Amino acid sequence: MKIALITPAAPRTRLGNRNTAMRWARMLRELGHDVRVEQQWNGAPSDAMIALHARRSHESILRYADQCPRRPLVVTLTGTDLYRDIRSDATAQLSLKLATRLIVLHELGATDLPARHRAKTRVVFQSAVATRRRPPLASRFEVVVCGHLRQEKDPFRAAAALHYLPRASRIRITHLGGALAPDMAEEARRWMAADRRYRWLGELAHWRALQILARSPLMVISSFMEGGANVVCEALAARTPVIASRIAGNIGMLGRDYGGYYPVGDERALARALWRAESDPLYYRQLKRSCGARRALVTPRHEQQALRALLAELD
Repeated sequence: MKIALITPAAPRTRLGNRNTAMRWARMLRELGHDVRVEQQWNGAPSDAMIALHARRSHESILRYADQCPRRPLVVTLTGTDLYRDIRSDATAQLSLKLATRLIVLHELGATDLPARHRAKTRVVFQSAVATRRRPPLASRFEVVVCGHLRQEKDPFRAAAALHYLPRASRIRITHLGGALAPDMAEEARRWMAADRRYRWLGELAHWRALQILARSPLMVISSFMEGGANVVCEALAARTPVIASRIAGNIGMLGRDYGGYYPVGDERALARALWRAESDPLYYRQLKRSCGARRALVTPRHEQQALRALLAELD
């Protein structure tokens, strides 16, 4: 098939939508398809369209549905789609209606869709290549936060939790991710000045970020909304247990019975979870076992097979 793969994220950026688009393009080409990655559909003949983001890719979705009404149109829903835009934005709602198939990136995603759209929804877990474990830092219990500084990520919740740790704790926070606005960078620098246990390293090369993740005993994902975060996939692939905000996007990645959740926005509860992971070996082993049980869901092979199955329905 000739596939137009639409992502609103610009080339050479490291935003999640661009990473997903480039990974899917590679996987689909390996399956024999001809794939063009574009920010907006250029009108070239295509057998199918896969668009990431119901609202931000709506113009391309609308034009494709109008000009190619009999051809498959797949819309992939992000966290802001699922947990904000489809509830209030008319363009996102129309994208749902026009789609032949919908993709959600975690196993609870369909539950947040209107019932009339669930039958055409498929789950495609994102993937990460297995990362070799590295020796942890001997001087500290390093907790890594991976994610750009955006309001939806609640990026400084782990920094705020440091205040509530007991004196015996050796936890230090290493924060990886670029600031998408100048005020976010300033806030990160204020947190560093206020507490030397918090370090913001900014946006690193992906290989370097994976090295830090692979040496860290623990990762925190503190988001208010997630559509199925790739950093969780990377943590699972690196065998790094996760402490996560209790939101649908994280539960859909880690499982309903996972023991590493805390109430979203609650730094005191996050501090308790961090200290328990540091000080209670039994609890820490339980987190590792639970994450290990989910690792098979985030392999590249599993993701590619899910894409293959989806396209087989459309062929």
